Amino acid sequence: MTVLPDDGLSLAAEFPDATHEQWQRLVEGVLRKSGKDVSGAAAEESLATALDDGLVARPLYDARDAVPETGYPGFAPYVRGGRPVGGWDVRQRHEIAEPGPANEAVLADLENGVTSLWLSVGGSGVPVTGLAQALEGVYLDLAPVVLDAGNESGSAATELLRLYEERGVAPDVARGNLGADPIGHSARTGEPTNPDDAVELARRCHEEYPGLRALTVDALPYHEAGASAAQELGCSLATAVAYLRHLTAARLPVEAACRQLEFRYAATADQFLTIAKLRAARRLWARVADVCGAGSGDAGAQRQHAVTSPVMMTRRDPYVNMLRTTIATMGAGVGGADAVTVLPFDHELGLPDAFARRIARNTSSILLEESHLGRVADPAGGSWYVERLTGELAASAWAFFQELEQAGGQAAALDSGLVGDRIAATWEARKRALAKRREPITGVSEFPNLGEKPVERVPKPAPLRSAGGLPRVRRDEAYEVLRARSDAHRAATGSRPRVFLAALGPASAHTARVAFASNLFQAGGVEPVHDPVSVDAATAAAAFARSGATAACLCSSDALYAEQAGAVAEALKTAGAQQVFLAGRPAEHPGIDEYIFAGCDAVAVLSSVLDRMGVAA
Repeated sequence: MTVLPDDGLSLAAEFPDATHEQWQRLVEGVLRKSGKDVSGAAAEESLATALDDGLVARPLYDARDAVPETGYPGFAPYVRGGRPVGGWDVRQRHEIAEPGPANEAVLADLENGVTSLWLSVGGSGVPVTGLAQALEGVYLDLAPVVLDAGNESGSAATELLRLYEERGVAPDVARGNLGADPIGHSARTGEPTNPDDAVELARRCHEEYPGLRALTVDALPYHEAGASAAQELGCSLATAVAYLRHLTAARLPVEAACRQLEFRYAATADQFLTIAKLRAARRLWARVADVCGAGSGDAGAQRQHAVTSPVMMTRRDPYVNMLRTTIATMGAGVGGADAVTVLPFDHELGLPDAFARRIARNTSSILLEESHLGRVADPAGGSWYVERLTGELAASAWAFFQELEQAGGQAAALDSGLVGDRIAATWEARKRALAKRREPITGVSEFPNLGEKPVERVPKPAPLRSAGGLPRVRRDEAYEVLRARSDAHRAATGSRPRVFLAALGPASAHTARVAFASNLFQAGGVEPVHDPVSVDAATAAAAFARSGATAACLCSSDALYAEQAGAVAEALKTAGAQQVFLAGRPAEHPGIDEYIFAGCDAVAVLSSVLDRMGVAA
C-alpha cells in the first residue's frame, strides 16, 4: 500500500490525470443524447460562444492556452496592474446644474465613502462661474477633482486652478484631472477639434502641478455609440497617440506627455470581458509608450478610470441596474482600474436622488471593505480563460488601432465616417441579437413586470450631442419604444392591449410555453390573459370573448398542437381574434397566422402585434 504525504491535497493523488481527449469524448456522449452527432474538436466547437470582434469563448481552457509572460503588478507591460497593490479610488459623478444642490450632493458623497469627484461643468453641468460654490467646503488638497467640461474645458480648468491658489492648495498636492478631451468632444458633437487649450493645460500641469493631469482619453463616446470592446480600445489608443503627437510637438518630453493622460473605459455586466478589456488596455498602452520612447519609469503605466456602462442601464425595472453595476464594478476592480465610478441605478431616468447616490457609492465600499477585492492585485491573473481573452482582445484592438492610424489618425477617421460606420455595423449586429433575445435584458426583454410602479426623477440637462456626433444607443431602446406605445394606449383607453393565452391540455403540457409567451408579449407591453387554465375547441371562443383581448396565442405541446391547434384556432377567429399565434417552431397548422419561438425577432413580432391592435406608434 502506498503511503501518501499528509499535505491535505492528496485525495485524488492515486488517480491518473484526465486528458483533454477524455473530456471531449464525454462531451460527444452528451451531445449525441441531444441529437447532435459530432466528435472530437467539432464537439468542443459546438459548445463555443461567438463574441464580438471575432473572439470566441470556448467551453474549456487548460495549460495549452498559456500566454506569454505578463510580468508583475506595477511593472511593464502592466497587464497585471498599473500599481503593485489593489483597490481603487471611489469616484462619484455629479451632473447637477445648480451650484447649491450640487454642493450638497458633493459634500454628502465625500462624507460617506467617496474619495474623488467627477464634475460635469458648463453646458449640461454646473456653470463655470458656479464651480467655486459647488466645491465650497471641499478640502481640495484631499479630494481629487476630475472635470468634464466639453468645449469649456479651458475656462473650467482655469477656474479650478484659481480655486487651488485661492484656497492655499500647494501645487504639489493637487490631484485629479482637468478633463481636456477635444477629440472626445468632437466624437460626441461633431464639432471640429482644437487641441491648443489642452496642450497649454498639459504644459502648465507639467511645470506647476506634478500630481495633476490635463487630458482625458475618454472611450465612453464610442462605447455609448455601440462600439465593441476592441473598437473602444482601438479608438482610445488612436486618441492617445494623437494627443502624444500634439504634446511632444509642443516640446513636452514623451514621458511627461504620457503622464498627462488618463484613460476612461466602460465597465459592463460581462465581468470577464471587462476584466480582459482593462488588462488589454494596459498592455497596448505600454506597447505604444515603449515604441514612442517612454520606456523609463512608470510613463507606460496607463491610468484608468472605469465607469459602469450607461448602455446597459434600463429605464424599466431600474432597480435591476443595481445588480448590473455591482457586477461591472467587480469586473473593473478585478481588472485593475485605478478609479471606478458607479452610475446610480436611476441614471437613465434623470438626476439621481440621495438614495440612488448612496447605493452607488456603497457598491464600491462593499466590494472594497467587505468583499476585500482590493487586498489582492490582479486576482484574475493566471486564469487560462482570462489570459487568453486578454491576449485575443488586445490583438483585435491593435488591428483596429492600426486601421485608424492608416486612415490618418482618430480625428481624421471620425471626420471621414470610418469610426461611425464601423461602430454602426457592430451595433446593428447587436441590435439583432437584442431583438431576438439572444442577449437578454432582465426586466425588459426577459421577465418584464407590466404592473411595476414607474420611478420618476427630475430631468437632467440634455447631454452634449448633436447631429454631427456619434449616436447614443441603449440596449433597451427598441423595447422602450414598444412599452411607451403600450403606456400611451393605457392612458388613452384605461387598459393595455391584451392577448389571450389559449393553453391546451394539462399544465404539464402547456406551462413552459405559457411562460415563454407571457414573457415575450409583456416585453412589448401586451398584457397576457391566461384564464381559464386550459381550453379546447369547445370552450376557447367563450374564454376569448371574456378576456377582452383582440389576439390569441396557442400554448401547448407539439403532440397536442397536431391534434387540436386547427380546431381551436378556428374557434378563436370565429370569436373575433384578429390574429392567432402559436408558441412553437413554425409548422403546418391551419388557422395560425404567426409563430413565436426562441430566437424569433421579438421586436418585429411585437411591433406587428401593436400595429394590428391599433396601438399608435
